[in-house]
Amino acid sequence: MAVEVVQEQNLILNMGPQHPSTHGVLRLVLELDGEIVVNCKPVIGYLHTGFEKTFESKTYYQGVTLTDRMDYLGPLSNNLAYSLAAEKLLEVEIPPRATVARVILAELTRLASHLVSLGSQAMDLGAMSVFLYCFRERERILDIFEMCSGQRMMTSYIRPGGLAMDLPSGFEEAVRAILEMMPARIDEYEALLTRNEIWLDRTVGIGVLPLDEAIRMCVTGPALRASGGDFDLRRDKPYCGYDEYDFKIIVGEKGDVYERYLVKVKEMRETLKIIRQAIDRLPGGPHVTTDRKVAFPPRSELATSMEALIHHFKLATEGYRVPAGDTYSAIESPRGELGIYLIADGSAKPYRLHVRAPSFANLQALPVIAKGGLVADLVAMIGSLDPIFGEVDR
Repeated sequence: MAVEVVQEQNLILNMGPQHPSTHGVLRLVLELDGEIVVNCKPVIGYLHTGFEKTFESKTYYQGVTLTDRMDYLGPLSNNLAYSLAAEKLLEVEIPPRATVARVILAELTRLASHLVSLGSQAMDLGAMSVFLYCFRERERILDIFEMCSGQRMMTSYIRPGGLAMDLPSGFEEAVRAILEMMPARIDEYEALLTRNEIWLDRTVGIGVLPLDEAIRMCVTGPALRASGGDFDLRRDKPYCGYDEYDFKIIVGEKGDVYERYLVKVKEMRETLKIIRQAIDRLPGGPHVTTDRKVAFPPRSELATSMEALIHHFKLATEGYRVPAGDTYSAIESPRGELGIYLIADGSAKPYRLHVRAPSFANLQALPVIAKGGLVADLVAMIGSLDPIFGEVDR
């Protein structure tokens, strides 16, 4: 009697796009040998928004609202990158008050984003308390954003030329309250996680990303620095006067999930140092450029000056024209290098705008760090890369 030979085959499994631990609508096509990941293929596009194309039909003023929604956990960082690109071509001078305020707001955004990353990653691995604590602190930061712009997330507050409006009364006190509160709260997170045996078992040696692979795939931000890549645009290509601030770039060595966690926690402490220096030097003066071709006239003039009223009307309906040319402007967002490549044709709308999104580049590392690992560890690896799919599928 002939013996039938059964050939072993690997299992092909879909993880997502609707999965609570993929941090968005990410689909992973997994090839598994038992519980070992043989191959991992990310499939994106389930949240495609067409932001880059939409920019072409919006005035530069209207385009600010699109930037909020790309990285919806770092809206003010997106506002800043877009504004810096437009300002390069406009050649407008930004008042010192607006520049320092941008630093404060960008670093508060980094802090809020890292809190979501830390809390959600901890929850993925079963540490529910950390998630609740992180969101408790994030609410305080969102209160400041609401105080400034009227919105907690989609702020559209940093705009070409400066800020949408001046910083409100009580802003400095609210920021200093955050500075007073956060060091002890970060100590709490570390007390819960940094030496926790379960956390160590689930993160140490998991999802290792070698530095050469990180560089090859253009990984930036905490994911690169955790692998030993000593690169941060705030120091290496400073903008908004970051070269005038004293802070340390946190660099790891091992490049695993645990190291990426440590880098973000330590970065939060450095962020507080930057905010403290910025709030101490926050000057008075105007919050927006005096160039009336870009900035709306003060509301107080609208009732007394026909010229101001006409100018306000033209800016609101037609926008301002940006001289023809192209430029690239990049900032260090919470996830890495966020770049805006802008082509202007002299009209009031961009001819073309392309976003160098850190989440898109960093996601390329997932197949590398997942290969050979357990399928149960995938949720830890995804959380450590901290992807935001609003900017992946832009």
